[in-house]
Amino acid sequence: MTTPETELSYEQARQQLAEVVTKLESGGVPLAESMRLWERGEQLAKTCQNWLDGAKAKIDAARGQQSS
Repeated sequence: MTTPETELSYEQARQQLAEVVTKLESGGVPLAESMRLWERGEQLAKTCQNWLDGAKAKIDAARGQQSS
């Protein structure tokens, strides 16, 4: 089963995360909305990290094949 996070590209997730951070830093968001935004930001950060981990694994695998 896919979730919206798995369908986002790295760039999309990073942009959405930047928007969440901007809203949180503005300080004008009610507490309940801040908590929702924080949770969304955590999800987006995880999505970005998964993309980066996957890219690193591909690079590491390619380097391993070259040294053989």
